Amino acid sequence: MGNQVEKLTHLSYAEVPTADQDGFDSADDPGSRIGVSYIFSADDDDQHDENIDIPEQVSTQEETPFDNDNELECAVYYREECVYERNNRAPDMSNTFSPESLLNKCRQGDLVEFVANGQYPHWAVYIGDFQVVHLHRGEIKSNFLTDVSQGKRGRIVNGLYRYRCLPTDVIVRNAVDHVGARDTGLYWRNSECFAAWCRFGKREFKIGGEIRIGKQPYRLKLLFSEKKSQVLEFQSLEDLIMEKRRNDQIGRDAVLQELSDHLNSTNESKDDFCELK
Repeated sequence: MGNQVEKLTHLSYAEVPTADQDGFDSADDPGSRIGVSYIFSADDDDQHDENIDIPEQVSTQEETPFDNDNELECAVYYREECVYERNNRAPDMSNTFSPESLLNKCRQGDLVEFVANGQYPHWAVYIGDFQVVHLHRGEIKSNFLTDVSQGKRGRIVNGLYRYRCLPTDVIVRNAVDHVGARDTGLYWRNSECFAAWCRFGKREFKIGGEIRIGKQPYRLKLLFSEKKSQVLEFQSLEDLIMEKRRNDQIGRDAVLQELSDHLNSTNESKDDFCELK
């Protein structure tokens, strides 16, 4: 099947089972999990930033300021090891910068994330000389950071994944060596998977890097508050990243609403069953 796999539509939380009566995991009891497994075929942020290669058409202003408070905090576990954590109170996550300010902070090998309300985050690898390498619309490209930003604010996200990073020259070489790759020559679903692979070299970021059989070893813990959380299980890191990015795109409030709708639907089904008895 190669890289051409059938795209499956995301299932809402109302369509997947959970035995937890509140729809959440408590802080003291991890409770029941929602098991999820997806196969995707396209770069999930393809629908945005269509004019990256046309600098004169790039907008330099956002329509609305980026709302950091609507970002959903989360953690990723492989078995019992935490391999990713996003804490919105951490300085590197709570502060975003204009493209020009971000350039002054970037160093070769840094992972850069551009964010905007209602859009998938776009990741890139800074290679120096004001340029980044990134996966966009089915092709790995090298562009100026300011052009790629499309006016969005950005931040350096080297610390989100907890894997040991490669030497700087290897990170840059990983990125530059793949510039021009496209279509069947691509091994990554989205910009985040490509950029993270460049920095960490983990095959788990590649398409088909893990076999989806047996137990689901990855857990995505969605953190709504100190006492409320929800855990989703996945058979591969690739699938988990796709779901995490979907949550990034719709925002914390929308994810919470999905879970609330699921809870209401579950309670209604229980009531209907009781009436039939």
